Amino acid sequence: MSNENKTSNVVLFGADGQLGKELQGTTPDQTNLSSFTRERIDITDQQAVEETIESIKPDWVINVAAYTAVDKAEEERDEAFAVNYTGAENIARAAKLANARLVHLSTDFVFDGNRSSPYQPSDKTSPLGVYGASKQAGDEAVIQTLPDDSVIIRTAWLYSKHGHNFVKSMLRLMAEREELGVVTDQIGTPTSARVLARVIWQVIQQNLFGIYHWTDAGVASWYDFAVAIQEEAIAAGVLNSHPVCTIKPIRTSDYPTPAERPSYSVLDKTATWQALNTSPVHWRTALKEVLGELRDDKN
Repeated sequence: MSNENKTSNVVLFGADGQLGKELQGTTPDQTNLSSFTRERIDITDQQAVEETIESIKPDWVINVAAYTAVDKAEEERDEAFAVNYTGAENIARAAKLANARLVHLSTDFVFDGNRSSPYQPSDKTSPLGVYGASKQAGDEAVIQTLPDDSVIIRTAWLYSKHGHNFVKSMLRLMAEREELGVVTDQIGTPTSARVLARVIWQVIQQNLFGIYHWTDAGVASWYDFAVAIQEEAIAAGVLNSHPVCTIKPIRTSDYPTPAERPSYSVLDKTATWQALNTSPVHWRTALKEVLGELRDDKN
């Protein structure tokens, strides 16, 4: 029997983040979306989460709420685990009580980056720092609580026109500085939050469960990404072409951070492309779309 004409109720946690905003902006027809920011619902409060989900009785719950301050997490372990582990577990338990299914967002940081071929969803996880460990713990809690009624989507290098992200930071720094050093020995794939939001809605419509990977297509270093941002931003009229900021490749060792990052975190998306019967968009194409939005907002 087709569910195409059935209205579905969906609860979203993490509505104030860049992906949460894109999910609200791409909500399909015949979907009643109830969105909650961290100000409205503290996901570490089990009772509040259960009461919220029970009162709405959703078909699906989407959890994109997360503690994402990778370096700060090294000092704030309890805070990171409270949101990424306890919060995820609270949402999974509440979804189970309400007979709802769950989409939970995860990260490439669950891998250690010690390989040179894309990570499969089934590959062994081995996080390097507190952020990755807290996300892994949350993923495990979701799988344990809702083994057949949850979807975990791992993503990486997320950006959009909203909030704080690498693209917006680079645009600001390129406008302010004559020279900029960007790491060239960390390899991954940028991901447009708008594209990922559309994918999450497809996952719900297709009733998938299990672990999936999603980024845009292709591979880049942070340096490659920065160079592309500059070139495309100048072409789109978001950055002035004179003067042009010089972007220099640097090594991770030249730019030490409290948290160690995976040097290679390309995710294999083949199973996701097949499950959704979708054609991948190259990250540079998605970047042009977001820069176009930033230009339009500016004008």
